[in-house]
Amino acid sequence: MAALGDSLKLLFTELIDGPGDQCYMLNMGDAGLLKSLDGLSAASASASPPSGGASIAAHVDHVLYGFQLLNRWMAGEANPWADADWTASWKRQVVSDDEWVALRQDLGTQARKWQRAIAQANDLEGVELNGAIGSIAHLAYHFGAIRQIDRSLRGPSAEQAAS
Repeated sequence: MAALGDSLKLLFTELIDGPGDQCYMLNMGDAGLLKSLDGLSAASASASPPSGGASIAAHVDHVLYGFQLLNRWMAGEANPWADADWTASWKRQVVSDDEWVALRQDLGTQARKWQRAIAQANDLEGVELNGAIGSIAHLAYHFGAIRQIDRSLRGPSAEQAAS
């Protein structure tokens, strides 16, 4: 039986890098969030969805902020959420080319840091375990929202993955 940390890392990795030889959330051949975002221009990331709401850049900034808080927590800070300003994480709606590169790099850095942390999470319980599992669900939600905003970021369909 796999350790809890192994399962958390597997699921998280599938979302950021695409599935390996097993898939639970994405179809085989999916590039995952980080590579999907690499193919998107700053202008596309900054575009407002036709139905209104946050841009892809805002979703990425929000997810990045969450990883920064989680990584502060794993580094020993007792409650980084005590002074968290979640509304600020939604204010970056538009990014320049350089800002988009930096935002994606920061997301990758913080995601990899969190990936290493949850891989060691074999003895979590209670709020800590809920936070680790919740971080995966939160990432999956925003990845799906990003793919709804720009359908060119969609991964392969089940039919494409099977062929």
